[in-house]
Amino acid sequence: MEYIKLKNSDLIVSRFCMGGCPMGGYGWGDTQEQDFIDAINVALDNGVNFFDTADTYGLGQSEITLAKGLGNRRKDVIIESKFGVRIIDGKTIYDNSPKYIEEALEATLKRLNTTYVDIYTIHYRDEVTPLSVVVEKLIELREKGKIRYFGLSNIKDRDIDELKKYKGLFVNCQDEFSLACRKNEKALSKIEALCDVTPMTWGSLGQGILTGKYNADSKFDKNDRRSRDIYVNFHGEKLLQNLKIVEYLKQVASNHNKSIAACAIRFILDYFPNSVVLAGVKKPSQLLSNIEAMGWHLTNEEFVELNRLSFDVRSTK
Repeated sequence: MEYIKLKNSDLIVSRFCMGGCPMGGYGWGDTQEQDFIDAINVALDNGVNFFDTADTYGLGQSEITLAKGLGNRRKDVIIESKFGVRIIDGKTIYDNSPKYIEEALEATLKRLNTTYVDIYTIHYRDEVTPLSVVVEKLIELREKGKIRYFGLSNIKDRDIDELKKYKGLFVNCQDEFSLACRKNEKALSKIEALCDVTPMTWGSLGQGILTGKYNADSKFDKNDRRSRDIYVNFHGEKLLQNLKIVEYLKQVASNHNKSIAACAIRFILDYFPNSVVLAGVKKPSQLLSNIEAMGWHLTNEEFVELNRLSFDVRSTK
């Protein structure tokens, strides 16, 4: 396993972070809680000490399952959870108000069966609450010992000038980035430099298209979000373009005797050398496949070709 120290903190984390979105049990096809618990334990046994979740994943189920999987090993790991997204009558509402932040944190702590969250992260800005008010509340919660640090996710380029005022306070920033989606790379690089945070990538396997498991004829059940056109990686011309990347990843995987998924993750680790890759898994075998990305590097030729192929298929959607 590779480790890195998150900026502005004393947290030493694995460069692979196990994502908790599928753990919510919603929108990723058939899932079994025991598979997630087993995957958590396999992760722990293989040096993964960083776990990401959010109160909105399965409306809290992800946090509950993570707590079950960690058991008495909670003290050995870094947990990042998020706030700011509410589901009311089936509608998504963004809320960064201090009152809701505290309510959300208390509920998260209860579900996680812990007294503190290592990193508490703004999932999405609500475009209403001033950042100064959010930061003030987070500092208050830190002083109470309920959170250790705080982070950012899904930050727009227009937010960076405002965020620069708080340089040194946030430890990381998450956004979507993969060989299949490179629309946020400039913003991630910019916020890393100007706000002194560690970049983290979600959607690191393009919702699974970069694992090599799917082809142009693959179909998804209605209970799998990837059946919807909004998940562009699996539809139309974008799918066909992504499959070109997958074909080359197969060659890279053969060169290094690694999984296809590991090669896609390795590209990110090499592209952002101070980053952490976040990826959700549904069972232990996926976890093991993903962490094959650790401890080696792409050749210069492989890196250049993957960069070229993914540049050609980048999407602004």
